[in-house]
Amino acid sequence: METLANLESFVQSAENGGFSAAARRLALTPAAVSRNVAILERNLGIRLFQRSTRKLTLTEAGERFLLEIRGNLEGLQVAIAGAATDHGEPAGVLKVSLSPTFGADYVLPLLPAFLARYPRIRADWQFENRQVDLIAEGFDAAIGGGIELAPGVISRPLAPLHIIAVASPAYLKGRTLPPDPSGLAAFDGIVMRAARTGRVRQWTMRNAAGSEVDVQLPGTIVFNDPSAMCRAALLGLGVTLIAVPDALHHLESGALVRVVPQWYADAGSISVYYATRTLLPAKTRAFVDFVADTFRRERLAERFAGSIG
Repeated sequence: METLANLESFVQSAENGGFSAAARRLALTPAAVSRNVAILERNLGIRLFQRSTRKLTLTEAGERFLLEIRGNLEGLQVAIAGAATDHGEPAGVLKVSLSPTFGADYVLPLLPAFLARYPRIRADWQFENRQVDLIAEGFDAAIGGGIELAPGVISRPLAPLHIIAVASPAYLKGRTLPPDPSGLAAFDGIVMRAARTGRVRQWTMRNAAGSEVDVQLPGTIVFNDPSAMCRAALLGLGVTLIAVPDALHHLESGALVRVVPQWYADAGSISVYYATRTLLPAKTRAFVDFVADTFRRERLAERFAGSIG
């Protein structure tokens, strides 16, 4: 009986034109994919690929074999995943990408309860400020905002990603608060430089009535990290525009206050991202559902809404 790993390695190599591309799809090394295909060829007694230093092409026997198994393989994968879901608990390494501040503040605290419910899952979580390639880098899921959807990746919104203007009470003492965002031009600004473009991020703020105002916040201090911007605001260095989750604990404690509380910028949504498949692995489905249920139970979508002044 041929193993599923060998068959998957063959089909992905054929459909993606090489062992390296197949390895990215399967979260394996190219050497492992090549070895699986070689074992399959030996077991079948036929050569499936013509190999060269530049490309991998199917032989006539390989093309025929691919046509015969392609449809059946997907059904077999679904059957195996379904059996595991029905008769076994979610298990395996769960590789997740998270931004450092948001991940540590809002997702990491969920881990004890999650692992208590699913003790056969092992967490491999990476905290960094970059957009990962879920499929190529072998991630099961990612949580963040403003992530571009790559082919084969879908998102499940968790909460709004709203940007608000905040400052410390000490900085605002003796200053007249502006009625709308146009007045932010008179304050010291702690602004964000985008890592990919090198440009200072500009925002358009809106209110509940639908009015919009372009923000002209001076670049008195320029950072490339939201947590540093929040820290600078706490130190009384000026006004900054940051996402509600980054400021929430400080707003609740009174260490920061909103400067134009009825105004916010809409940066999309905070979502959990994962690869679309016929049947999601049980470990990934468990994680996605657990996070979504927790956000709903703790009303984080409402708490993160900058539209609530």
